[in-house]
Amino acid sequence: MVMGGWGVYRQAATLRPDVVVLDISMPGIGGLETIGRLARVVPEARVMVLSVHENEPFPSLALERGASGYLTKRCAPEELITAVRELAQGRKYLASDVARRIALGRSDGEPKRLASLSPRELEVFACLARGRSVNEIAANLNLSPKTVHVHRANLLAKLGVKTTAELVALAVRHGVLDVTQAPG
Repeated sequence: MVMGGWGVYRQAATLRPDVVVLDISMPGIGGLETIGRLARVVPEARVMVLSVHENEPFPSLALERGASGYLTKRCAPEELITAVRELAQGRKYLASDVARRIALGRSDGEPKRLASLSPRELEVFACLARGRSVNEIAANLNLSPKTVHVHRANLLAKLGVKTTAELVALAVRHGVLDVTQAPG
């Protein structure tokens, strides 16, 4: 079943699943916010993130917010099955490449700056990197355009860049924007 963050949250609160598999890039409240909400409302549910976002800070942020596992969409179907079984038994699961990136990313300056972003700032960052207009971002995230402009200004300052083009380059470097996929 595919749905946005609010749908996942509502379904999990009703169904009380053992394991929830979700992506960080979800419409509505987004995956990071959904993970935090699930941890508060359905603390017994284990969250497995399956995402195209391989680089820091995404895996660390997901784990900090309450995810029990993290896989990339490049994983084999068998690894997803193994990971879900591990979570269902109360254990954690990280893909080895994700664990390595977490360890390596802790010493680099850019991932540290990315890790300083709030979940909402990360969502706005990803939308800006995909070329979305302020009005599109505002409508998609249920924000005012003025709030989106404030987030954009905060992003530029926190990330140490001056233009949206530099923001996009940073997004590509750190896997926030997957250049192999069509815009969308």
